[in-house]
Amino acid sequence: MYYTKTGIFLLSVFLFTGMLSVKQSKAQYFGQNKMQYEDFHFQILKTKHFDVYYYPEAEQAAKIAAKLAERWYTRHSKVFGFELSSRQPLILYASHPQFQQTNTISGDIGEGVGGVTEPLKRRIVIPLAGPLAETDHVIGHELVHAFQYDSTGHRGGEQAFRNPAIESMPLWFVEGMAEYLSIGYKDPNTAMWMRDAVKNLKELPSISKLSDPEYFPYRYGQSLMAYIGGRWGDDKIGKLLLDSGSKGNIDRAVKRELGIGIDTLSQDWHADLYGSYYGFTKMKKMSSDYGTELISDSTGSGKYNVGPVLSPDGHNLVFFSEKDLFSIDLFLANAQNGKIEKNILETAFDPHFESLQFINSAGAWSPSGDRVAFGIITKGRPALSILDVAKDKEVREIPFKNLGEILNPTWSPDGRYIMFSAIVGGLSDLFMYDLQQNNLIRITDDAYADIQPAWSPDGKTVAFITDRFTTNLNDLDIGEYRLALYNVETKAIEPVNGFNKGKHSSPQWSEDGKQLYFISDQSGISNIYRLDLKSDQIYQLTDLYTGVSGITSMSPAISVASKADRMVYSVYENSSYEIYAIDSLASRPGILVSNTVKEVEPYTIVDNNVLQTDPAILPPARRVDNEITSLLDNPELGLNNADSLKYLPYKSKFTLDYVGQPYLAAGIDQYGAQLGGGISLYWSDMLGNNSLITMAQVQYDAGLTDFAGALGYQNSSHRLNWGAVLQQIPYTLNQYAGFYAIN
Repeated sequence: MYYTKTGIFLLSVFLFTGMLSVKQSKAQYFGQNKMQYEDFHFQILKTKHFDVYYYPEAEQAAKIAAKLAERWYTRHSKVFGFELSSRQPLILYASHPQFQQTNTISGDIGEGVGGVTEPLKRRIVIPLAGPLAETDHVIGHELVHAFQYDSTGHRGGEQAFRNPAIESMPLWFVEGMAEYLSIGYKDPNTAMWMRDAVKNLKELPSISKLSDPEYFPYRYGQSLMAYIGGRWGDDKIGKLLLDSGSKGNIDRAVKRELGIGIDTLSQDWHADLYGSYYGFTKMKKMSSDYGTELISDSTGSGKYNVGPVLSPDGHNLVFFSEKDLFSIDLFLANAQNGKIEKNILETAFDPHFESLQFINSAGAWSPSGDRVAFGIITKGRPALSILDVAKDKEVREIPFKNLGEILNPTWSPDGRYIMFSAIVGGLSDLFMYDLQQNNLIRITDDAYADIQPAWSPDGKTVAFITDRFTTNLNDLDIGEYRLALYNVETKAIEPVNGFNKGKHSSPQWSEDGKQLYFISDQSGISNIYRLDLKSDQIYQLTDLYTGVSGITSMSPAISVASKADRMVYSVYENSSYEIYAIDSLASRPGILVSNTVKEVEPYTIVDNNVLQTDPAILPPARRVDNEITSLLDNPELGLNNADSLKYLPYKSKFTLDYVGQPYLAAGIDQYGAQLGGGISLYWSDMLGNNSLITMAQVQYDAGLTDFAGALGYQNSSHRLNWGAVLQQIPYTLNQYAGFYAIN
């Protein structure tokens, strides 16, 4: 998140999307509150380095998060070469809507904010993301910021007269470092962004221009950090931070640590990007080579068009877009020509819909094709909203008070059931709702990720994405996402013989139910594949230069009409998300590929030139070391620091957050001596539920002494906030006499 310098800073440090990256952070100040729907009864779980704050709803996930945090602590302390100067607070919420109610951060929290590290107490505050891989990434990213704060003058609870130097550093440095250290140099999603930039931008931005909101600092910063680590060694990442010092002088640190200036670094980085990716422009294709452009910026629909869902007959399309600028809304379009018919739902003007879950979810058409179901957030909890498309009217809303979020609903062919993935207690599981009996049925109940269900045409099977066949919960070795099938009658779950490497996402059934379409990045680029369920043979339908993608790498991005031979998909091209259609799927068999993915060498040498062969790699392909990769590939590192857990009740305790700039003034003139001074202090508890502000000012003027003071308290622990202020403010009344002449 971009931020501006206004008083005490709030640094929001993890966003899911560049679209939401331009946000102004707000100063934390006494008296600000937000809508709260629930009271959270926090407890504390202590590990070797962390105080983990959680409430009973998230207890199971909190125990896992504590181990993940200790593992990241060991990794980051090795990279930076030091340990944090004090214990690290980690505050967990069981879902994003509950996270949005936190009092640790002032102001509203947008749907795209996936976690925060703030400077007042160096608290990490995150929503548990459901799948362990997503929660793990957020913790790793945020903990980098804690190390950044600690090394640049702020050590938690010691905020004084100035902001930490990290807040004056450019976001490409701050956020790029966090992404690189938590993901590494092999990242199909960021590589997709950079390949697109190489091909479609007139020129790549210099490092000095990366502060422009046009260039998402998470992606560009990660690429630049990967280049630095690959060329000079990963140990330079920590050294750059330490060398920047309390002044945050990045240019000086680059010169001293890398031996070149910032402009030369820009030129060398650009040259490696062009050299590494330009060859793929000759080998790969664009979306227009496979289908028809339906929705894009050039058709007047904005730059972010995601979550496409085809109606059963393939004639209509619903999708999310920021076309109308004010918010992400749900639109209806003609799926034949892309003409937008209407805005189905305007969240900016309907406060009932707090969120449409557009980042990780899409809607679902009813079998009859007249209604659309999608997950929403209302009053802080999820609900299924069923919309009559023709009438623009919500005909049914089903609340789920015991769930956290509802994602990717899918309608059974007979119209009786809706299955969906839900975040509950911070973990993801599958649920099925009986629309006739008004009954919720839980399908899975464990720590494995179960997401993106899709009902088969005969109603007997549900395809979905899971990590249950690749993840080891004992050592939290989190595996890649695979395809699976759920038998509705027997309730058995079986793996599908997809690829042995790479992610799998967005499963969709063919019209006859004999094939599954899905997305995989097994080649380093997210493309569309077709799996013949009888023969287990896989066919590649697209071979794109950028990739099939939604806002995140796991956002739903393809849809197949259940009663028509059509597909739509969202793709990242031209720095935007566009929607394309593929007609006559049966006449596009694709290219047969092996289920077994062989390890690809990152580069090859041709005529003494290094040619990158893996499109998922952030240059340079030939690296001087792989310290970060070695740390990321070791799942057991640091886990034993969470073997002995201590549980404590949470007790509110005031600690000093901020000391306002004190002042002292003195003077003397013909009337005598003057002396004055003042100071203000801001206090709060760890959860931000209780705030205290104190202020004192003394003034001595020619024998007269004035004292001003204020003591204010606010309790924000419940929906009804209350507070009181006690103050003394002296007033001086001046008198004067005048003489008037009367003529």
